[in-house]
Amino acid sequence: MTISYDEWQKMELKIGQIVAAERVEGSDKLLKMQVDLGEETPRQIIAGIGKAYEPETLIGRELLFIANLEPRTIMGLESQGMVLAASDEQGPIILTPDRPVAPGAALK
Repeated sequence: MTISYDEWQKMELKIGQIVAAERVEGSDKLLKMQVDLGEETPRQIIAGIGKAYEPETLIGRELLFIANLEPRTIMGLESQGMVLAASDEQGPIILTPDRPVAPGAALK
């Protein structure tokens, strides 16, 4: 399936810095993160990367996010975006910039 360039431009892909992270109770896969996307307050984003990453190792890291997804409730928690990650037989692989970038910087 292909999408048009106009459709692709609708996605807000941004750099976000993890300011807090913890496991979601009752799940070995989900992490609850507070993410600075350059806005007034951090957003809560729930991600299924908990089998590959310990929450404390993510704090302070810059990751790539889709910032304009509709909020979604996952295990009773609202997620206000999506972390971008690749995946292989060992699980998810988070994507990070190769040098420091300000939170909220847009991908182009």
